[in-house]
Amino acid sequence: MAFESILIAIQGAAAGAPTLGKTLKFDFGDNKIVIDGTGASNVVSTDDQEVDCTIAVSIDDLKSLINGTLNPMGAFMMGKIKVKGDMGVAMKLQSLFKA
Repeated sequence: MAFESILIAIQGAAAGAPTLGKTLKFDFGDNKIVIDGTGASNVVSTDDQEVDCTIAVSIDDLKSLINGTLNPMGAFMMGKIKVKGDMGVAMKLQSLFKA
């Protein structure tokens, strides 16, 4: 799945999810996706900025998380995702990716 497809999937998921109340960044190395959930709705962008929580993950693993084929807690325990910052924000991802 290309970066653009992941971006579209996250935009769709974020639009229908409760606001995060904080900021979150997915870091894929060269590409980043930021969700700003501090306003009335979650705003998704590709601006690399300071956030409350950063999640380093491969695009393939994020695709699996979105599709529900990879358990977020299992991925964390296996080191497939690395969380830096406010762990509480990372815990809210489950509501973002509910199918």
